[in-house]
Parts: sequence; structure tokens; C-alpha cells
Amino acid sequence: MADTKPRVLVTREIPEAGLRILRESCEVTVFSSERQPTREELLDLLPNFDGLLSMLIDSLDRPLLEKVPHLRVISNYAVGYNNIDIQAATQLGIPVTNTPGVLTNATADIAWALLMAVTRRIVEGDTYIRQGQWVGWSPNLLLGMELSGKTMGIVGAGRIGLAVAKRARAFDMNVTYSNRRRLDEAVEREYGLTYVDLDTLVRTSDVISLNLPYNAESHHLFNADLLSRMKPTAYLINTARGPIVDEAALVEALKKGQLAGAGLDVFENEPSVHPGLLELSNVVMVPHVGSSTRETRDNMAILAAENLVRVLQGNRPHSLVNEEVFS
Repeated sequence: MADTKPRVLVTREIPEAGLRILRESCEVTVFSSERQPTREELLDLLPNFDGLLSMLIDSLDRPLLEKVPHLRVISNYAVGYNNIDIQAATQLGIPVTNTPGVLTNATADIAWALLMAVTRRIVEGDTYIRQGQWVGWSPNLLLGMELSGKTMGIVGAGRIGLAVAKRARAFDMNVTYSNRRRLDEAVEREYGLTYVDLDTLVRTSDVISLNLPYNAESHHLFNADLLSRMKPTAYLINTARGPIVDEAALVEALKKGQLAGAGLDVFENEPSVHPGLLELSNVVMVPHVGSSTRETRDNMAILAAENLVRVLQGNRPHSLVNEEVFS
């Protein structure tokens, strides 16, 4: 009798490039192309599966994981994994994987798209034309900020942060960074980086790009106090995770003119957005589409699928979050 294929649950439809890999060696169930499963649905479904390919909005906490200790692998379709209790997964012997590297350029691009849109008031200009307000060229119409010679401060100098910095050099910007640890001098030279503490970065930057992981330490890192230290002419760009910024505090800071504007791809309580942000013309927002290019989403799907299959076949995955389970 042929061996039974392992059963895999995919919580949301992913690109066919990844599903094809899964189907070659697994029995695959895709929950839906329209919505995520609820917690109750996950609890009901997971006892029937050997592997889980999860999305960043699937909350996999200890109480849930303790009810499915037989689960052999969790492959997260994201770089971040704050949606998973890694300590609990490790203690239960469940490998957790993610998709680093493949979305670096796409996320850096969206950071720059937001930066350009908010500093040059692109969305305001588009609305201005569509509403029939444009009556002719004017010397003072929709004045924005020129980037050449300005200082970009990067908070979190991992793969994405460095990719953002690389693009800043093309705009002749000065780039400072704050990180949990200082980078090697060779890397600083390659990317034209100057290491500073977070307070200095916040006080001196004309643009701040958030590229750090979300965890208990970074929760509301940019709170009312830190936002108040920004230049009133500066802009905040967040393509990392929403809760790194206290959204209510950001609204108040923008209203008070403590910073000039913000570009946001992520939000504190997605898909809900603070109503105050919706009222501000100096905020450009997109719905968490940092990795949303065809190439990147295909590559994410392939990596997530390969990670999952490799673990189910007894092999080490390409990108493992909790190394302890393979030690």
C-alpha cells in the first residue's frame, strides 16, 4: 500500500507557484480565497492536518498550539512571525519557518513609493485635478520637499532597511541608522551609513523609515514622546508593522504639526485604520501591499511551500525561525 500523503492546510489561497509544489507531495486544503479562518475554525480544522501554511494575520498562540501538538510544521507566508507564539511552538517541537529575502526589494520599493508620494504630495495633486480645482500653473502650488541633501534615518538595518538605504544614495541623501547592534564598518561604508542612537536619529532626520521587526520591545516604540522629538518638517514612513507606531499618538502629532506627514503601509489594528488618519491630507496610505508584486508573491509562495515540504520530509527548511527544534 502506498504511503499516505501528509495533509496540509493553507489558510488563504496563495499563488499557484506555491500550491503546485505542495500538491506534488501533499494532500492540500485551501481554506478560502476570500477570507481567513476564524480562531474557532482553525481549532476545528487543525487536528486533521500535519502541516500549516499560515498568513501573517493568523494568530497562533499557545492555547491554540497546545490543542494541536501533533502539528509537524508551521510555514508562515511572511518575513515577520509575531503572529505565532514561537516559544510555545518550540516547546511543542513544532518548526516554524518564514520567507525572508524574497520580499526585500518589493518592500523597499513601497517605502520609497510612499516617501515620494507624501513628500511631493502626489495623492493631493491627483485629488486636486480629479476634483476640478486646477485652474493653471502657480509658483506656490502644492510645494513639497526636495530629497537631495536631506537626511534619512533608518530604524532597523536588516535586509529591507539596507535596501531602503541603497535607494537613498541615488537621491544624494545622507543616511543614518539605529539598530540593535552596530553593523560592520565595511557594511556602513558600502551603504554610506552613519550609526547614531535612536534619539539622535529622530531629532535630526528629515525622513524616518521604520524597518524593524515587531515584538514586545518595539511595541509603540514611536509613541507621543518620540514623535514629539521629530522635526516639524520631517516625514515618517512605516512599512514594518503597524503597532510599532502608536496610531492615536501619530494622529495627534500630525494635527499639532510635530511632523510634516506620514506614509503608511501597515496599521495598528488591520484592517481597521484610525479615523483620524483618514481625515489628514498629509498622510498617504496603502493596504499592506509592501510585498505585493507578482514576482515577490510567487517567490514567497515557493519558499513557504518548499519550507513546509522539506520539514514534512524530514529535511531542514531553507529558513527556520526556531533553530532549537533542529538542534
